Amino acid sequence: MENDTNEILRFFLPMNPPTKTAQEKRWKCVNGKPIAYQSAELKAAYMKLRDGVARFKPEEKIADSIQLLVQWGFPADKKHPAGSWRKTKPDTDNLQKMLKDVMTEAGFWEDDCLVVSETVQKFYVDTPGIYIAIAKVE
Repeated sequence: MENDTNEILRFFLPMNPPTKTAQEKRWKCVNGKPIAYQSAELKAAYMKLRDGVARFKPEEKIADSIQLLVQWGFPADKKHPAGSWRKTKPDTDNLQKMLKDVMTEAGFWEDDCLVVSETVQKFYVDTPGIYIAIAKVE
């Protein structure tokens, strides 16, 4: 974060980050109309994130412009040592979409349009999880 004095919140979710994303919705036709639905795996990923962030929800919804920093730490292994970048799917924008939707639903902010600055990283780590920091933008 650029300026820690504007920091609102920071936390770490110890978990293997979900690899299913909102972009993986499925479609079916009902009465001639396309309907989007989530697979069981996507629902599980959504619920995992929702349950993880829920305990960090601020007392009041954020109503100001904010900067969001998210670091996605995936489990390191012999092929992918800790500290190396994850250069495979899921894409960072797809990871972020579901996370911001979950945080909006959980009541972190009025709307995720308040995120005016965003930094996203994904890499391999010894302790997998998602690090999130939120700061006000002046």
